Amino acid sequence: MSDPGIHVVLFEPEIPQNTGNIARTCACTGATLHLVEPMGFRATQRNLARAGLDYWDKVVIERHSCTRDFLENHRDGTLVFFTGHTNRNFFDLDLASCALDRPLYLVFGRESWGIDPEILEAHEAECVRIPMLDSLRSLNLSNAVAIAVYETLRQMGFGNLA
Repeated sequence: MSDPGIHVVLFEPEIPQNTGNIARTCACTGATLHLVEPMGFRATQRNLARAGLDYWDKVVIERHSCTRDFLENHRDGTLVFFTGHTNRNFFDLDLASCALDRPLYLVFGRESWGIDPEILEAHEAECVRIPMLDSLRSLNLSNAVAIAVYETLRQMGFGNLA
């Protein structure tokens, strides 16, 4: 499995089925999955099996004790925070350039309320949104991750994906 330099980061995921779907996307694309505690479920074999994840051994996973730990230890990369609380369009980013010389971290928050406001404020210039109707709150987390990963790969020329 080759590393396209894409890292999917889930801050405090709450729903094992979403995490399972996201892990499958990471397995199929070679992206690394970062799970940031606390999670709303235990990452047990039973929970993962219920999420339909028979690819678990094909996913590169890094675990982090908290958001502060993740942010302090990944300052060397390009961080892109996905939120509905910005007007900056994700599709306007030049993601291929972002990932040229350092890791690219696509960061997503909890299903129930997203990324904490103080983190968004501290990283305002790195916040983006996936376009959608103003009258709706958000996309499903696993769908948002898939959109972000595949747009990033598209901009990178899909690497060695068949």
